[in-house]
Amino acid sequence: MSPKSALKAKSEPVQPEETSSRPLALLAWYDRHRRRLPWRAAPGEASDPYRVWMSEIMLQQTTVKAVGPYFEKFVARWPDVTALGRASQDDVLRMWAGLGYYSRARNLYACAVAVTREHGGTFPGTEEGLRALPGIGPYTAAAIAAIAFDRRTMPVDGNIERVVSRLFAVEEELPQAKPLIQQLAATLLADSRAGDSAQALMDLGSSICTPKKPACSLCPLNEDCTGRALGTQETFPRKAPKKTGALRRGAAFVVTRGDELLVRSRPEKGLLGGMTEVPGSAWLAGQDDAKAKQQALELKGLSRWQRKVGVVTHVFTHFPLELVVYTARAEARTRAPEGMRWVPIATLAGEALPNVMRKVIAHGLGR
Repeated sequence: MSPKSALKAKSEPVQPEETSSRPLALLAWYDRHRRRLPWRAAPGEASDPYRVWMSEIMLQQTTVKAVGPYFEKFVARWPDVTALGRASQDDVLRMWAGLGYYSRARNLYACAVAVTREHGGTFPGTEEGLRALPGIGPYTAAAIAAIAFDRRTMPVDGNIERVVSRLFAVEEELPQAKPLIQQLAATLLADSRAGDSAQALMDLGSSICTPKKPACSLCPLNEDCTGRALGTQETFPRKAPKKTGALRRGAAFVVTRGDELLVRSRPEKGLLGGMTEVPGSAWLAGQDDAKAKQQALELKGLSRWQRKVGVVTHVFTHFPLELVVYTARAEARTRAPEGMRWVPIATLAGEALPNVMRKVIAHGLGR
C-alpha cells in the first residue's frame, strides 16, 4: 500500500487486503531481532500467563529497564499465581517499594487472590474473562489474551501507538485518536501468531521507531510509512498539551528514638494507599509552612523541632509536591502515638516506602 493511499486512514477504514504484506514483514523482522526479556517465552515455547500478566501490570507507566529486577524478585519469591495469592498484601507492597504507582501492587495482589480463589489458579483465556479480574483493563486484557493465549487481538501500548500513528500519519490528537489507532493497529495482525504480532510492534517502537530520531532506515515498514514519506515522522503521535496540576506543599516529620524511626501506614484507598510513611501534614495547594508545622505531632519527650535546610521535591502524575522536613528526637521510652509504630532504621529497606518517603527520610537523617 502506498503512503498516499494510507492517508485515507484518517477518514476511512483500511481493508485487510491493503496491508496483507505488513504483518508478514513485521514477523520476519521480529524473528531476527526480538528482544530477550525475562517474562517473554523463547521462540517455539508457550508463554506463561502468570509471567505475561505480571509483566504487563509492572510495565504500566514504567520502563522495561526499571521493571526487570522487580519482576525477577517477584517470580523468585512467588513462582506462580497461587503462591502470590496466598501471600499478604503487606509483603507484596514491601517487595514493590520503589517501583511507583502503588495502586498497581494492590491490584496485582487482588487479582492473584481472585485467580487463586475463583479460578483455581488458572487465568481465564479470553479478553472478557480477563477483564473481569481486578486491575485488568482493556489494554492489559488484550495483551494477555494475545501473548499468553494467542487470541487474535491487538493490544495498543505507547510503543504501538507511536508506530501506528506514524505509519498512517494519524493527524487526530491523543487521546481522541485512540479508537482510530486501535482500528489501524488491528490491520497489522497476522492470521496466526497474534502474540508475536503484538510483541513485534512493541519491539519496533522500543528499538527502531523511538520517540526521537527513529532509525527509519532499519524499519521493516519504512517503504510504506506515510509519516516518513512526508518527512514528519517525529511529529507523531499528535498530542494535546499536558495539563500540569497545581503545586502542592506540606511538611514531613522525621522523629527518631535512638536508632528507630516513627512511621505509619497510609490509608488503603487513595494516593500511595497502604504504603509506609513518616507522619506529616496534608499536601495542599495553598499550604504554607506555618500551617504545616502546626500539624506536627504532639509528642511528649521530644526535643525542639528542627527544620532541615531545603525542601524535598517529587512529581506525581497529576501534581508536583514540595515538602519541608522537620526533625525531632524522642526519649528512650516514648510510646508511638495511636496508629504509628517505631521501626529500626537499619530495617527500613524492608518497609513499603514510596520513593517520596525515601527522599524525605534521607533528607531528615542527613543521608
